[in-house]
Amino acid sequence: MQIYVALLYSIILGQGRRVVMADLKAMAEELGLNNPRTLVATGNLVFEAPVTDIANLEQRLEAAFEKTFGRHVDIIVRGAEDWLKLAAGNPFPVESNATADQVAVRVMRKPAPEEAVTALLAYAAEDEKMTSLDGDIWVVFSRERPSSRLLAAMNHKRMGIGTSRNWNTVRKLAEIIG
Repeated sequence: MQIYVALLYSIILGQGRRVVMADLKAMAEELGLNNPRTLVATGNLVFEAPVTDIANLEQRLEAAFEKTFGRHVDIIVRGAEDWLKLAAGNPFPVESNATADQVAVRVMRKPAPEEAVTALLAYAAEDEKMTSLDGDIWVVFSRERPSSRLLAAMNHKRMGIGTSRNWNTVRKLAEIIG
């Protein structure tokens, strides 16, 4: 058995309806995934399953989600080893210790295109930092600006399929599986 982390892109179903984590766990169990656990109500699922192709697992989860909740949601899956590597590779440890909620990573299904990552720099404020590591995009957002242009620029159209999680969530998921 392998431990996996699944990140849902958006769990808002429309008109103020969100996915209830108990329903997400039940969906995972119906798929035959073992020991499903969730972390906060933002679409983080940890489970165990036989070693399998990640893309196949993402497709199965997305199809089950659409069938269960009536809406397609992109789901990014990482194996435990890859998740622990992502967490250990945080390029902003000082900032993460000081302001964990301002440090985030956009976890990508496929590595973000280099030219798109470079183009993101034009959207970063002077007090924001950004880097790409193993195809994922790490950002330190400004405390001074409540809405970052950088966040809006890291969309599916520019970067490809991915979803962002702050350092608190990344770290807690690593603790769950580690």
